[in-house]
Amino acid sequence: MKRLALEAGTVGRSRALRRQATDAEKRVWNMLRQVHPDAKFRRQVPLGPYFADFCSHSAKLVIELDGGQHGEAVEYDAARTRFINNEGYQVIRFWNNNVMENIEGVMTRIQASLSPLRRSSGKACGRGWVRGTPRLRRKRLYWKRD
Repeated sequence: MKRLALEAGTVGRSRALRRQATDAEKRVWNMLRQVHPDAKFRRQVPLGPYFADFCSHSAKLVIELDGGQHGEAVEYDAARTRFINNEGYQVIRFWNNNVMENIEGVMTRIQASLSPLRRSSGKACGRGWVRGTPRLRRKRLYWKRD
């Protein structure tokens, strides 16, 4: 996705949303950090005119948590999902009560949505993830294939 200039107040809004996280958001955030640290999820990420609850740019995955108010905003959520999909991201949604009652199922679904390369034990390299041994080139660490 081409980086666009953010509207005024976007960074402050993101920070406020992170401070006002719901219990479900806190729970998913803690689990994502423990279970999927290599996916490098971020919270309350601005994507165009919308904010994604959790986003992994490397895996092109957006996780949205929906509370009771989302039952009334169906068209808004559909437009938001279309926009994010058009930017190249996959969107998966969970209800807050599902997160609170079945966190293992939520994590299993997230695991399945991550691409197989992201789930591997490979290390980061300039254009993707590969398995191998590290080598140093011009004071930067690269990974060569075995």
